[in-house]
Amino acid sequence: QVQLVESGGGLVQAGGSLRLSCVASGNSFSFAAMAWYRQASGKQRELVAGITQSGSTNYADSIKGRFTISRDNAKNTVYLQMNNLKPEDTAVYYCVSLGPVYWGQGTQVTVSS
Repeated sequence: QVQLVESGGGLVQAGGSLRLSCVASGNSFSFAAMAWYRQASGKQRELVAGITQSGSTNYADSIKGRFTISRDNAKNTVYLQMNNLKPEDTAVYYCVSLGPVYWGQGTQVTVSS
């Protein structure tokens, strides 16, 4: 079993930056693809970015060029660097392990205009 704990969310002004971290417990982290999802109030949960075991990445069109996903297998940690944040990025961000699937508890990101 894998437990995921996110941190790094908060309140930031538009144009600002945040870095989310997700620490995973369990021995299978280095073998699992990971992803960040987000859910804004009243909207469906959506994929933000994903990263494979080897470091290949994919991104939602809405955040391309602004967000970067990365991982440090030695630290069992995946990151989401978010730059040039916009009010529409406001959501709860979730870390997800994809093999098998486990979800973190989420961290709130609020971007003020």
